[in-house]
Amino acid sequence: MGKLTKKYINELKYKIIGACIEVHKIAGPGLYEDVYHKCLEREFQLLGIEYQSELEIPLIYKDVKIDCMVKCDFLIENAIVLEIKSIEELHKIHKAQAMNYMNLLKVPKSILINFNVYNLYNEGTETFVSKIFEKLE
Repeated sequence: MGKLTKKYINELKYKIIGACIEVHKIAGPGLYEDVYHKCLEREFQLLGIEYQSELEIPLIYKDVKIDCMVKCDFLIENAIVLEIKSIEELHKIHKAQAMNYMNLLKVPKSILINFNVYNLYNEGTETFVSKIFEKLE
């Protein structure tokens, strides 16, 4: 993993989206989220991208760790949360989920991908930045 700079984070974002496009190109739309998840794990391995899959996120409420299951799909190189869906359309709650995971993990960016579209880049990709990203060089 390189030094966390805006340039590094942006380059990593393009690699992640490229991996998602490659999976979508081969698998196509309309499959279950789990299929895309497994394909992405393989694609990240092939690209040499470090990731954690199904990462449990600790939830601290008023100084106490809450015993609950909050998981993000991927944490990429401890810098970007990748949340994937395969649904009819993205809603505000999905965007809030991606942003919350990013903020809970204290990382600069999160990407929300919906694989159930025909053009992944134009229709199925949203990126969010945290205050951490804004402070980077």
